[in-house]
Amino acid sequence: MNLNGQKVVVLGGTSGIGLATAQAAAQEGAAVVVASSRKQNVDCALTTLPAGSAGHVADLADEQNLRDLFGQIGAFDHLVFTAGENMQLGTIAGTPLDQARRFFELRYWGAYAAVKYGSPHIHKGGSVVLTTGIASLRPRAGWTVPASICGAMDGLTRALAVELAPIRVNAVSPGVVRTSLWDGMAEADRKAMYKTTGAALPVGRVGEPQDIAESYLYLMRNEFSTGQIVVVDGGTVLV
Repeated sequence: MNLNGQKVVVLGGTSGIGLATAQAAAQEGAAVVVASSRKQNVDCALTTLPAGSAGHVADLADEQNLRDLFGQIGAFDHLVFTAGENMQLGTIAGTPLDQARRFFELRYWGAYAAVKYGSPHIHKGGSVVLTTGIASLRPRAGWTVPASICGAMDGLTRALAVELAPIRVNAVSPGVVRTSLWDGMAEADRKAMYKTTGAALPVGRVGEPQDIAESYLYLMRNEFSTGQIVVVDGGTVLV
C-alpha cells in the first residue's frame, strides 16, 4: 500500500517533523493539507509542497477553530497531529502550574479535539497518527511536564484505537530530533546537546525530521497496525 491518491491532513505540518511528513506523503502522490497557527509558516510550507496542496491557518489549541477547520477540509484519509510549541524544561519546584497546564492545551487537548472533530470525516480504511515522545520512558531531571504529556498521549492513543475502530490510531514517539522544538535553548547549549546526545546513541547522531517522517508514513500505510506507539529514538531508551 502507498499513499498515492489519498488525502493526508497534517496539523502542525508547516515545520519540523510535520513538514517533513507532509513532504514525504506528497512525494508518494498524496494530496496534502497542512495547518498551523501562523500564516507566514503556512505560506512558506506551501512553497515546498506540490501544486494543489492546501494550507489553513487555525489555532490548533482552540476547539471552535478545529471544528471549523474540519468543516472546511471535508473528507480525507489520514490525520497526523504533530503540533507543539517549544518546551520549557524546569524542576517541579520552579514550574508554575499555570505554565505546566498551558503546555497540555496544544499537545494533549489540541490532539484530543483534533481527533474528536476530524475522525468523523475520515474515509473507511483511514487512520490517525498522533505524536508522543520518549520523555515518559526515559525522563530526566526537569522533564516532569513533557514526561506527563507523553504518558497521557500514549494512553490516549490506545484508548482511541479501541473506541474509533475500524479507524486505526497509532502514535510516533521520537527521541531527540534536530527541530525548532529546542529553539528555546541558547544556540551554544543546543549544539552541545545535539553533539553529546548523538555521540552517546547507538546510531551516533540525533534524529533528523526526515527520519521520523518515515514512521508516520509507515503507520498510515500499514492496515494491520493500531494502538501502537512506535519509538524512533536512535536507541535512546537502550542506553
